[in-house]
Amino acid sequence: MGKVWPVKLRYTPRALSEVERAISYIAERSPEGARNVADRLNHLLILLREHPFSGTSNRYRGTRTLFLKPHPYMVYYQVRNDEIVVLRFRHTSRRAL
Repeated sequence: MGKVWPVKLRYTPRALSEVERAISYIAERSPEGARNVADRLNHLLILLREHPFSGTSNRYRGTRTLFLKPHPYMVYYQVRNDEIVVLRFRHTSRRAL
């Protein structure tokens, strides 16, 4: 029998706040753009639940990064036991963590 991947997805309060702020900021300028980013993020997180190690390992032990292509955002996350924890949601123009 194959490995059972984590099924739960959880945002840290900080990550949730970052997503909400980014979507709100984009929506002020382009409601359609905000919907596109939100839809892409949701799609990416669905795929992440199926393939939790698809993100790139980075210098922070146990932390992985996914890019929200074609949008300029990154999702930082960790796979912990039975859940995926979204740690940060950042614009690519911002300094690395």
